[in-house]
Amino acid sequence: MLHNTNQIKAFFDEFTSTVTYVVYDPNSLDAVVIDSVLDYEPNGSKISTKSIDILVSFLKEQKLNLHFTLETHAHADHLTGAQELKKHFPKIQIAVSERILGVQEVFKKIYNLPEKFIPNGKQFDRLLKDGENLKVGSLELKVIPTPGHTPACTSFLVGDAVFVGDLIFMPDTGTGRCDFPKGSSQHLWESVTQKIFTLPDSTRVFVGHDYKGGGTREAAWETTVGEEKKLNIQLKGSTTLDEYKKMRDGRDQNLAVPRLLLPSLQVNIDAGRLPAPEGNGIRYLKMPLSI
Repeated sequence: MLHNTNQIKAFFDEFTSTVTYVVYDPNSLDAVVIDSVLDYEPNGSKISTKSIDILVSFLKEQKLNLHFTLETHAHADHLTGAQELKKHFPKIQIAVSERILGVQEVFKKIYNLPEKFIPNGKQFDRLLKDGENLKVGSLELKVIPTPGHTPACTSFLVGDAVFVGDLIFMPDTGTGRCDFPKGSSQHLWESVTQKIFTLPDSTRVFVGHDYKGGGTREAAWETTVGEEKKLNIQLKGSTTLDEYKKMRDGRDQNLAVPRLLLPSLQVNIDAGRLPAPEGNGIRYLKMPLSI
């Protein structure tokens, strides 16, 4: 696979370990954003736009023609900044896999959302079909269904680069967890081995999060298919389904709930919209109690 001329700019959010990407053609200046972040401080339940402001500054400095902000899935570890980004670029489309409908159905029940929230995906501007070739100006993206971490996870192949969200991480970290509703270790194994690992070994892999090897190194977010197949500590090219399921399912039983799961998902299944202000002018997030 030839190395194309598209440029990739990464923005690392220290608080959530999330990596946001801008992918753009330096000639046409056509661009997309993948997995933006709206800052949320849980102790004070405070929203800020620091990450979005940095992102917007770059987009405007480069004079990029932003077409889409893409979501690899409904994130459980950060709030998407899609709506805030749209305030700066009103013509952009917020896009996610059409499989988001199943995620919306599950979490509408968990949060007991009002009847006016209909789990039909229309909260998003564009629902992407599995296998779709998305033409974005001079950019071409292949939509690759990669469920497992969640049922709606999607990877995006742009030239010789694939953006995998929480499917797999840097080789010293492993893979995404699979214990969210309708997640599946078998589906994740299939997504990795039958889709990502079938790409050329030279394909660049850009991950959705990085945890700095447990604090042993600096943040990193780019690897290759070949490196993942050879070195991923949880899922190599030689790892069998039974081996992976035993490891992943056993490990997930002991993992703590992500600290921003409850605030994040109610916002992210609504394409990043914050709850409407109530009669006193204050917005409220819903928090189900486990007793």
